[in-house]
Amino acid sequence: MSEEIILDINDLRTSFFVDSNEVKAVDGVTFQVPKGKTLGIVGESGSGKSISALSVLRLIEQPGKIIGGSIKYKGEDLTKVKNSRMRQIRGNEISMIFQEPMTSLNPTFTIGQQLRESYKIHEGLGKKEGTKRAIEMLELVGIPSPEKRVDQYPFELSGGMRQRVMIAMALACKPELLIADEPTTALDVTIQAQILELIKELQEEIGMSVVMITHDLGVVAETCDYVAVMYAGKVVEYADVYTLFENPKHPYTVGLINSLPRHDKSQDELIPIKGNVPAPDEMPSGCRFAPRCPFASDICNTLPELEDLGNGNEVRCWIHTDQWDGDKEVQLNAK
Repeated sequence: MSEEIILDINDLRTSFFVDSNEVKAVDGVTFQVPKGKTLGIVGESGSGKSISALSVLRLIEQPGKIIGGSIKYKGEDLTKVKNSRMRQIRGNEISMIFQEPMTSLNPTFTIGQQLRESYKIHEGLGKKEGTKRAIEMLELVGIPSPEKRVDQYPFELSGGMRQRVMIAMALACKPELLIADEPTTALDVTIQAQILELIKELQEEIGMSVVMITHDLGVVAETCDYVAVMYAGKVVEYADVYTLFENPKHPYTVGLINSLPRHDKSQDELIPIKGNVPAPDEMPSGCRFAPRCPFASDICNTLPELEDLGNGNEVRCWIHTDQWDGDKEVQLNAK
């Protein structure tokens, strides 16, 4: 990858310690985000996507803890900086759109009060100037009558409006990196398209980088330049978006693509991935996906490393190594 890298995560490990047991939620995650580009992090619920994002901003609360690896933002390792430096970064240089806009906004404060907080903390603006900027941001994200909405409470807005407010709050200080955690969850299809288009337009306008966390490969195909596929706390495939869809290398990625409804061909039924993501405290000793994989062989009882396939593409699967002891004619074709 020749682009300038704004976020470089290497061997990130985040665990939760419950009743003297260590639960590995994120276990050796590595990926990069090029400046001005969008990286999609995709996978089923329980894959570790959101914990990875919260780790970047050091928002992991007890009993959770980042126990290893590095998170380098513009060369600065965020796992080692002081809390005061992290407060400068959060909401200013790196912002996050959290899941569930219905509950992420404080119900006891007006929209204006919540937006003004960012301007007060990071830019030292007073109430008058902060309100002016808040109205401008609400207008930027497409909220009608922003002068009225700025004095309303979250319960007075629709779900789509609240999601736009969350985006306005995340973009208030024009961050260099935006982390969007399931930004279209619980929104109808029309509003989903509007939100994704809004993020795209704002990205082009202010030149920010985006990490798009989702379980929806349709969203990935529409918005992302690169994709990290996560499964059970690990990245199992990393590729540019075109390569991922045209020539997926991991059986899990193939399964995700095959489970998508297609509009370009008739389908009698979808092809599901059998089984479930293992619980963090019940991980297989070898390949995490092996119990669900149709190609699993004896060697899959040993955990594979992330292999570099060239051109920036990586995959964690024995099939692509000389050690593979299964069917030599495996066809990993997305239907």
